[in-house]
Amino acid sequence: MGVGGNFWDLLKPYARQEGFDFLRNKRVAVDLSYWIVQHETAIKGYTRNPHLRLTFFRTINLFSKFGAYPVFVVDGMPSPLKSQARAARFFRASGIDLSSLPVAEEGVSVKRNRAFVKNVEECVELLELLGMPVLKAKGEAEALCAQLNREGVVDACITADSDAFLYGAQCIIKRLQMNSKEPFESYHISDIEAGLGLTRNHLIAISLLVGNDHDLNGVAGIGIDTALRFVKCFSEGEILNRLHEIGRGDALVIQGSIDSEVLRSSDENSPKTKSSHCSHCGHPGSKRSHLKFSCEYCGSTAGHSCKQKLVGFKCDCSSCDLDKKEKERKKNEYWQINVCRKIALEKSFPNDEIIQMYLSSNHHETDDDPCMEWASPNNEMLVDYLTYQQHWEPSYIRQRMLPMLSTIYLRDMASTPTNDLLYGQYEFHSIQRVKIRFGHQFYVIKWKKAVNALSDPMYAIPQEPDILQISREPDESIDLLEEPNVPLVCINDGCCFLSTDEDMELVRNAFPEKVEQFLKEKELKERKSRKMKSSLQSEGTPENSESSTSRSLQLSITEFYRSSKVLCQDKREENAHGYSGGKRKEPSTRLSKSVRRRLLFD
Repeated sequence: MGVGGNFWDLLKPYARQEGFDFLRNKRVAVDLSYWIVQHETAIKGYTRNPHLRLTFFRTINLFSKFGAYPVFVVDGMPSPLKSQARAARFFRASGIDLSSLPVAEEGVSVKRNRAFVKNVEECVELLELLGMPVLKAKGEAEALCAQLNREGVVDACITADSDAFLYGAQCIIKRLQMNSKEPFESYHISDIEAGLGLTRNHLIAISLLVGNDHDLNGVAGIGIDTALRFVKCFSEGEILNRLHEIGRGDALVIQGSIDSEVLRSSDENSPKTKSSHCSHCGHPGSKRSHLKFSCEYCGSTAGHSCKQKLVGFKCDCSSCDLDKKEKERKKNEYWQINVCRKIALEKSFPNDEIIQMYLSSNHHETDDDPCMEWASPNNEMLVDYLTYQQHWEPSYIRQRMLPMLSTIYLRDMASTPTNDLLYGQYEFHSIQRVKIRFGHQFYVIKWKKAVNALSDPMYAIPQEPDILQISREPDESIDLLEEPNVPLVCINDGCCFLSTDEDMELVRNAFPEKVEQFLKEKELKERKSRKMKSSLQSEGTPENSESSTSRSLQLSITEFYRSSKVLCQDKREENAHGYSGGKRKEPSTRLSKSVRRRLLFD
């Protein structure tokens, strides 16, 4: 949720579509509740435990395909205001009268849904087995994600709650489309400040006016457009103080220190700024004076009438311009006073507890520094856990884990080269080729299974279990499977080989000699290919080269039909006369154009 009033639509023009390497070697905080809710909404009822399935695959993709270091954040105890707002949202969605909503005791929070809490606990257990760090927030998960981003601990947040900007987030990734050329839709606070002129305090003020997760109502009669225009009347340092002044009803203070009483008295006593204008031509002066002395704007002479003004004519003299600006100023002041009156009618506005919550810098559950360590997956316990929860085959789980394991292996080899094997079974063999997927290049790596591990049945590829055909379209932001590329396995001359897609830079850092060898072999093959083509062209006779050249040319559409038409005509004449030199018989002019065309091409 976050800020009400279709707040994301306001930010949509400033969204960036980022490519594969956007999160490469970067830390990113993930709002786990957002993932779980999104998964449940998209494919609930079509697969077993969707929260576990897609958390497993999406984490592997985020870690291996995109090279990120994810940090997962879970919600803590919701604030009393959030609990009351959540209950009100449920009543509203159910069509129940809000007047029957029970009033919660002051300072008392309501625990979250038990089923949802269970899903979160299962996902946390899965993530810990994968070796991912998991943090618990004091209240809202997006608040801790934003704090980590603001303090520079992480480079971005993955959440759909727009109030993360109010907590201080600098970069939010709202949408992930794993199988896409540009998989990330991101929003940067710098773009919002430059495009809309809104800072963090302005965004907090907008949320107070239109509603948020802690106060669904906001101010009656104020929408997102009105709130945007109003908060931009004040600077970042004064906007919240001005809201307090207006809410207390001290005075309807607006720009220029003008309130309603001053404005009313100024209207009565202020002199008229617009001079008289001719009713005939519309220019400064009177009709009588223009007839007597001429009109300098129309160019008329004395004793002659000036030009008749056109329909919709508007004078652009200095007097009219000043009058227009004055009317515009008064209109804006009246509008501001009207907004201030609406705000003053609200009780206890603005809510200081909500403001302090957004401006707080302590969203950790504990005062200790957060643990930000990525460990190796506990493979055997992970296999047992997913076999129990998802009813998957162990070999299927190990196979889907390989992209993550190979990424960890390459990172370890880049930092401290060792003689260890991938998953304790495979050794780096060679680079097969360069693969392009969604516009991004990967190395296809060939791994060879060690001799002492050939008896292990790990390389068996079972059919994927527990996939149901879906008859409806899921949410477009969800890739139903979001599975990593399945490693290919083959057996050649009694040896088992495994191929995976790996990041080119990561492979270059881990095995620079192998990359250099691959590039040299690739360049040698290209040279041989060019040399063979040039030798074939030089050995051919001029006739052959001419014919081969002519065959390689692609005719234009007009040339193609012209050549086809001549061939068809010659063939028809041969059939009619028995030889190729017969005189062409002109088609009858009495036939229609479509019939003549068919005769030519049949």
